[in-house]
Amino acid sequence: MARLDPSVARILFGRFIPMRDGVRLSADIYLPRQEGPHPAIVLRTPYVKSSARYTERAMHWAEDGYAFVLVDVRGRGDSEGDFAPYRRDGIDGYDVIEWVAAQPWCTGAVATTGASYSGRVQWITAVTRPPHLRAMIPMVAPSDTFVEFPTGVPSPMDICWYHMTSGRTAQDTDPVDWLGVYRHLPLATMDEALGRDLPRWREVVSHQTLDDYWQVLSYQHRFEEIDLPVLHVSGWYDDEQIGTPLNFQGMVEHGASAFARENQHLLMGPWGHHVNGGTRLGEVEFGPEALIDLHAMERRFLDRHLKGLDVPKLPPARVFLMGENRWQDEPIWPPQAMRQVSYFLHSEEGAQSRFGDGRLDVAEPGDEPPDRFTYDPRRPVPFLTDPTSAQIGGPDDYSAVERRDDVLCYTSEPVTQPLDLIGPVSLVLHASTSAPDTDFTAKLVDVWPTGFCQRLTDSIVRLRYREGFAEARLATPGEVYELAIDLWNVCLRLLPGHRLRLEVSSSAFPKYALNLNTGEDLALGTSVAVAEQEVFHDPAHPSRLLLPVLR
Repeated sequence: MARLDPSVARILFGRFIPMRDGVRLSADIYLPRQEGPHPAIVLRTPYVKSSARYTERAMHWAEDGYAFVLVDVRGRGDSEGDFAPYRRDGIDGYDVIEWVAAQPWCTGAVATTGASYSGRVQWITAVTRPPHLRAMIPMVAPSDTFVEFPTGVPSPMDICWYHMTSGRTAQDTDPVDWLGVYRHLPLATMDEALGRDLPRWREVVSHQTLDDYWQVLSYQHRFEEIDLPVLHVSGWYDDEQIGTPLNFQGMVEHGASAFARENQHLLMGPWGHHVNGGTRLGEVEFGPEALIDLHAMERRFLDRHLKGLDVPKLPPARVFLMGENRWQDEPIWPPQAMRQVSYFLHSEEGAQSRFGDGRLDVAEPGDEPPDRFTYDPRRPVPFLTDPTSAQIGGPDDYSAVERRDDVLCYTSEPVTQPLDLIGPVSLVLHASTSAPDTDFTAKLVDVWPTGFCQRLTDSIVRLRYREGFAEARLATPGEVYELAIDLWNVCLRLLPGHRLRLEVSSSAFPKYALNLNTGEDLALGTSVAVAEQEVFHDPAHPSRLLLPVLR
């Protein structure tokens, strides 16, 4: 985005907004040069408001006739108070919005916008129901606790974020040996390996079930309390992707009014956590259509809901079909034409590694032996990613990882006609372990004719939480469990000659915290045990991948 002429806006720097408890939050306010009042857009951030990526956005909105209010969240940047992630953001958001609405330069109509942390705080604020909040644009918004990382504890990579936000301004992440930090045990004292005291990290890893500590921050069971139009934005390779389609679907089905339910819009591109950042992600080029005029879509949405202009309504769902590399509009998500097709797991000699005979097809399994592998937490299966938490994974090539004997591989025949997979993916896995607790991971891969094995999506189940996160229940060694693994969403045209592959293992490090197989406290455990794992695929245990086939 090119920097705009400063003459388009009148800027009020460092204005303090009082909160109900007396703490003041610092705001920079960008006002259009033309006479007001104007509708207002609020962006609250922990990443310091006085940075080019924010100020350029603010100038663009001021040029479009909106007051844009950039606010440092409590305890960050120039704002007063202590930074406790998300703890006061709902109440503070209410107070900020109502203060903005009362200013003489504001019409009283306020929207919110922002990505990642700034996306989730919009939802936490929305359930407090500020009277003057009219619309939201949350991007790459995190879900409720344990939705993205269903392991009872955060990803080890999250400690990078806690380090970065531990002061009032951004802390440098470059000098740290992050992989060394992630390997540290116990999980609770990873901050010692980092060299920084992080009491918030120790606090969050100690709450391993959905207790009151987490329930007060949950919003995805409260859509019926939200009466707002929302533009939901994310990417298929956003490491928090799962929340955006869930939030869209939740608002369409449960929003507080018919108006809210009919004014939800989903935009999903071929992007990572940084939306609309380019046409290439990792080694994969998604073509010229991958980069769009996102600001124009946002403006069209807000012109309609804040200015009341008679502009064309956005489509309900606009999604980027990877493989075909083009956008398509759908009246609903998941697409109405989608049907869920079961692809069953098979093998005769063994599915260990991509050199085994693991197969994936629609035929139900016969009398087939289980596949076995050994999971040693001291030798975890790698998850390919940059070392910091800025972007966790992408369309990476897993062909080398699939050489390991502790990675089961089930592969389809090459498709002869294009196969569109658009919607949620899940795995029903029948498995047993020799341990009182362990993990089973799953990854869906597009195998190109060249041998490139492109990760599409992945997830995990931790046995102690197989019945949910209300409480932990250790497993009985040797017992066969039916496990449900939510593999999030995919939007792909599988081209002729390509094959699908399902990987099953027990670790994906450092994305997910290692299960030490002992059943100890997840944050405090240091002893390690080896687990013998079995995956079953026979008439009594039909392990199967559920794929969203559109046509």
